[in-house]
Amino acid sequence: MPQDDQSKTDGSAAGVQGAKREGKTGNGEPETKIDCRGEVIGQRLTGYLAPTMKESPADAEVVSHKLMIRAGLIRKLTAGIYSWLPLGLRSLRKVERIIRVEMNRFKAREVLLPSVQPAELWKESGRYEKYGPELLRFKDRHDRDCVLGPTHEEVITDLIRREVRSFRDLPLNLYQIQTKFRDEIRPRFGLMRGREFIMKDAYSFDTDDAAADLSYRDMYQAYSNVFTNCGLEFAVVEADSGTIGGSFSHEFMVLAETGEDALAFCGQCSYASNLEKAKTGDYLTYDEPEAPIVKVHTPNCRRVPELAAFMKTPESSIIKSMLFEVEGGAPTLVLIPGHREINQTKLKNALGGAEPRLASPEEAERITGVPMGFVTPVGAKVKIVADLAIGRMNNGVVGAGLADYHLANAKPGRDFQVDEYLDLAVAMEGDPCPHCGSPMTVKRGIEVGHVFKLGLKYSEAMGATYMGRDGTSSPIVMGCYGIGLGRTVAASVEQNHDKDGIIWPMALAPFQVALLPLQVQNPEVTAATDALYDRLTDLGVETLLDDRDERPGMKFKDADLLGLPLRVTVSEKGLGQGQLELKDRRSREVTMLPLEGAAEAILALRDKALGQVA
Repeated sequence: MPQDDQSKTDGSAAGVQGAKREGKTGNGEPETKIDCRGEVIGQRLTGYLAPTMKESPADAEVVSHKLMIRAGLIRKLTAGIYSWLPLGLRSLRKVERIIRVEMNRFKAREVLLPSVQPAELWKESGRYEKYGPELLRFKDRHDRDCVLGPTHEEVITDLIRREVRSFRDLPLNLYQIQTKFRDEIRPRFGLMRGREFIMKDAYSFDTDDAAADLSYRDMYQAYSNVFTNCGLEFAVVEADSGTIGGSFSHEFMVLAETGEDALAFCGQCSYASNLEKAKTGDYLTYDEPEAPIVKVHTPNCRRVPELAAFMKTPESSIIKSMLFEVEGGAPTLVLIPGHREINQTKLKNALGGAEPRLASPEEAERITGVPMGFVTPVGAKVKIVADLAIGRMNNGVVGAGLADYHLANAKPGRDFQVDEYLDLAVAMEGDPCPHCGSPMTVKRGIEVGHVFKLGLKYSEAMGATYMGRDGTSSPIVMGCYGIGLGRTVAASVEQNHDKDGIIWPMALAPFQVALLPLQVQNPEVTAATDALYDRLTDLGVETLLDDRDERPGMKFKDADLLGLPLRVTVSEKGLGQGQLELKDRRSREVTMLPLEGAAEAILALRDKALGQVA
């Protein structure tokens, strides 16, 4: 793990390239140890591409991005696109293996679908225009429209409609692990929101809803097993189906304080949801008696805090009136209590999937004739939708439709009419659970997996049907299930790190043991290290041997940065006492092991750690 201030390897790594190509280190020892499957089980660090960095790159914003660059796991090629280096690729491959075990266990079968897709399939499904600029569109040399696949619903549906004829061909579940591309306008957070990424996507095909529910249940369980076996703390939450579509879905979220998504949990029942989807329940009750509506002069009170202070009323009694322009539709006035925020996803779904956009002050004044901050629902000539809590208000404060004036004691149904009441607010800490009424808590998480029940969305649009027992043709019922492999590796780092570097769970660590000889010029140290290295690898313990002739401090710092679960130090002092030093990266506990039986003791610790998540 050569270390420098830039992002380059130092001379010690570059100087053994010739030996590396011959499969030997500078002293003639084998560079790698390979098991019977051809997997690298042991690796000497000299001649290995593992360039560490002292400082984080300037554009790295989140912990995983900083540490994965510094530890030499990935390197940036261009915005949102990364190369996987050997150590990072080992962790990625471990996620792949864990996924394949569970997918195969639940009778899904692996395929590999093309990345380049004909645009005509996307036009059939109706997503070619709806997907937006994240879909990379281009023409081939024959001037045919193509896309670079961000997902594969269209391609797999086309395959199935060509191959499935009868109910006897169903159920089916097909999956792949493949590179996707989404042309994000602002790729950020390293692997968390890149343009090119590796994904496992699976698709189930069933004869009816009942069978599709069983497939969904199987994939839900498979995903739970995957993230458990990765050694991650995660939660499963209700989610919005987004551009994929479908009737319902769940997200698998790795819990981390740095997570980009907020999640609502009930401490008393099983309810959990992404905040985009979280229901708010009856979060407000108003029990004051009705009073007559009154116009009040409120100079310069355009914002909720200013107005609440001036009126000597809580912000929850202010009714925010926000005008939205709706793609392909008429302007809509949205009402929500002053202390809450509008959930854009809920609003979009309430408007039939049309994309809402908050009107600018100029647009709002042009449409309503009133300056922003004083728009009123009283006598409004536009459609009005309101959060459920608005319907329970007796004495709300609304704009008066006149600059510097508001109306106090406004009551919906009496003073203004609402076309539709909906759950529109972003859930907050302490809101009552919509299932049991207990207070909810909000935590942060990182989405690593998503399961959708697609239903007939693609099969009907693209004519994927089967012949039933009675000879009638019916559309196939589909499900869709995705895991972001790079995101899973990055999420593990977000969840497992400290000030010194990564702390890998045993299941995802590039290697399980870091073996550090401190005086590599001492023949006794070298001989004891080589013997332990051989014994560990013979036992199947994945071992990274730091055989560089470097200062102990540098070796320790690099070992902490890379974060392999166990660190074994071989030193002149320890050998003089017939012992080795073993340090647990997570607990930082240090123990001394006798040379005799050290490899077997390390194997037992490795197996115990893996057994905790198996």
